Amino acid sequence: MRFILFAPTLLSLFLCLPLPLHAYETEKEMLFAGTGTKELNIISTTDIDLFQPLIKAFQQRRPELTINYSQASSTAVFQAITHQESRFDLAISSAMDLQTKAANDGFAQTFKSPTTASFPPWSQWRDQVFGFSQEPAVLVASKAAFQGLPVPRSRPELIEILRTSPERFRGKIGTYDARISGLGYLFATQDVRQSDGYWRLTEVMGALNPKLFCCSSSMIKAIETNEILIAYNVLGSYAHTRIMENDKAVIIPLSDYTNVMMRTVLIPTQAQNPQSAGAFIDFLLSRPGRHILEVKVGLPALNPNNAITDYSRRPIRLGPGLLVYLDLIKRQRFLADWENSMLQK
Repeated sequence: MRFILFAPTLLSLFLCLPLPLHAYETEKEMLFAGTGTKELNIISTTDIDLFQPLIKAFQQRRPELTINYSQASSTAVFQAITHQESRFDLAISSAMDLQTKAANDGFAQTFKSPTTASFPPWSQWRDQVFGFSQEPAVLVASKAAFQGLPVPRSRPELIEILRTSPERFRGKIGTYDARISGLGYLFATQDVRQSDGYWRLTEVMGALNPKLFCCSSSMIKAIETNEILIAYNVLGSYAHTRIMENDKAVIIPLSDYTNVMMRTVLIPTQAQNPQSAGAFIDFLLSRPGRHILEVKVGLPALNPNNAITDYSRRPIRLGPGLLVYLDLIKRQRFLADWENSMLQK
């Protein structure tokens, strides 16, 4: 019997329509009161608890601003951007493809500054979508997961271990539910672009009754409580922070390739305070902002001068290529193949 932690919803419909069918929903909200009457309204996939140091540091520079921060899923962020009644000034999301689609469909404002101009073209798109972090998708495992077994260092090795030790891993594998998670869908489609071996991996995992999750934090928590032994395609930034806190799991690098996504930010067309939104983007990309992002938030900041020297790391670039799998027909076909592999009867 297939165990799914979060019931699936239909994403394909709102991806092909100019406006979503349902109102967006937020998970948490926090108010940072300012001294004046101006407000900056942010909707973001990034956990409030993580992002607080950056918000407070920006507010020290702009104390007159009251900042309303709403946390939501990547699909809810997309819905908010494309909803006529929303009034968010900034949208921050881990789903690069949905952010790109929102901009491509006319739901993002153009913003240019000397700061954004200093970053490479591949880290932004049409002066509307801006990357500010580089975060790998990693394999996370309980420390007990591979006791007595070789630790896999590539996807082919992981496939072989799962095939030869099915009873240990049956019901103990976690990954994103690509039907409800925007980031999970992005990572899955990027996996397919990197290697045909992804479908072999999903078939092997699917035969072992995997548990499907909405987000990285839920997968990591499931490892901490011994609900699962391994989690595939977890955000490395979240995993590193949690592992440093409790030491119950390990990150296992896979040498064949590692997808690296950028967390992105845009100014929606309905923004009521685009000037302050632009100032926040500049701060986010500035040297002080990047320092806070890395040291206090725990997200690896995108540096205009850094270069990836580990060639197994495959950065996901911003651009029209991200729109390919958001085409309604391609999305339906991809998810049908994914369900056939992962939801075996």
